[in-house]
Amino acid sequence: MDETTAPPDDLEYRNPPGTRVTYRARQRRTDHTVWLGLALHLPSFLISFALVLTAAVFLDVLLGVPVWLPTGLWAASGALAFHRPTERLIARHLFHLHRPLPAELATLAPVWREVTARAGVDGGRYELWVEDGDGLNALAAAGHIVAVTKRALRDLPTSQLGAVLAHELGHHTSGHSWSGTLGWWYSIPGRCAWRVLSRLKPRLRHAARGASLTALTVVVILTGYAAFATLRVTYGLPLLLLAVPCLAAAVGRRAELRADAHAARLGFGHSLALTLRERLAELSAAQGPAARSRPGARLLSHHPDLGTRLEHLEKFL
Repeated sequence: MDETTAPPDDLEYRNPPGTRVTYRARQRRTDHTVWLGLALHLPSFLISFALVLTAAVFLDVLLGVPVWLPTGLWAASGALAFHRPTERLIARHLFHLHRPLPAELATLAPVWREVTARAGVDGGRYELWVEDGDGLNALAAAGHIVAVTKRALRDLPTSQLGAVLAHELGHHTSGHSWSGTLGWWYSIPGRCAWRVLSRLKPRLRHAARGASLTALTVVVILTGYAAFATLRVTYGLPLLLLAVPCLAAAVGRRAELRADAHAARLGFGHSLALTLRERLAELSAAQGPAARSRPGARLLSHHPDLGTRLEHLEKFL
């Protein structure tokens, strides 16, 4: 499609099939948000490790299984998050994605080819997926998953679809996707334990109602003393865990802004800004004044609000 016939909002395909494209020698890198994110996942990793170690000790006592075996297998299991068959299971059963149908692939593949060619990245290393969603959304996960919603494929012009894909490619090439996947993977034992405790909460409340006031007072005093003793011995360091969700959310917001910058540097800044403005107008029309989230919710959100993203994009336009 030449420039004289292409509509203003259409993507010009400068790298058709068969054209020679030079790939960068270093296709991925890691920025500071990756290392900060991994550091903030350390507490959940340690909690999960303690749970796995406890289970390993029980297996050793009951069945004679060496303690190092289950703990070692768990420590090495993170590699499965980048194993292609495991990634496909994650895509299908966790994110509920499907591989593009022929008509969807006909729209998606040339845009992805253009985006990756501009970035000097081998697009064949990644797998394209589609989500049956009504939102204008996309995601990058594990080591090779790139997905967009059906609505994005249906409603977005190719230039805006390219901007969305360039944003997700930025998450991959900057290391945000693999670091987030590792953090999620190694926190699974801790999250499972928390879910079990949440289900036991009604029974604990029922047991507390049947307990005497003296017994409850003793439990509260002992718990408070144990907490105070722990804080005193550790110089209050466990209190820092209270700040981890806020810090992790701040790192996530920074990663989103860096992915926006990546898309803008590839020439998709105007298209991405247009997409964000349309999304902001849609939210404002649907929710009215409630479209602006509360400060507390913004503090814990891993995505910056659309106005902030547009403000940071201005310097690239």
